[in-house]
Amino acid sequence: MVNVIDTKYTRIEYERRFLVSPLADWKSRVEPYSKTFDDKYIHSTRLRLRVLVDSESGLRLIKLNKKIESTSPYFSTVSRILLSPTEYELLDRLEGERIKKVRYYHHHLGRIFSVDVFDGDLQGLVLCEIEADNLEELMMAEPPECVTHEVTEDAFFRGGNLCRTTRSELQHKLLTLDCALAQ
Repeated sequence: MVNVIDTKYTRIEYERRFLVSPLADWKSRVEPYSKTFDDKYIHSTRLRLRVLVDSESGLRLIKLNKKIESTSPYFSTVSRILLSPTEYELLDRLEGERIKKVRYYHHHLGRIFSVDVFDGDLQGLVLCEIEADNLEELMMAEPPECVTHEVTEDAFFRGGNLCRTTRSELQHKLLTLDCALAQ
């Protein structure tokens, strides 16, 4: 059987991720506007249940996403379905791990970078992301000064892993990266 992807509800997402220095003054560079993300990664699947709240309007968007494995960490195929609150309540009963973050936006060299500030066990972790329409455009993006290290190729910093990461695992990883950067 051939696995066919219906492109009406899917898109290819080109994305890079960077670690933001805890000493950087990123807060003065972001827009006052933000979005709050409450994600639940469903066990034994590639499904993510997401509630997104817009800081300006209070609008609440509920969706179910699936990222299809890719041969490259720089792009993947993403499918989404918008959900009603009742559908969300039903799917939220499934076992999974949660991750919460606030996303801010930073305009840099004509591009918009997302700055994700994590909560809970991941408090203190700040990642910067850029999306583009294609791989060439993505690779040309110059990250803001506040970033210390590109982590696109490091699976540790993907949401499906971060949702299971303990505070001590995060601290160990960040210390390891700091040591590598100091050499």
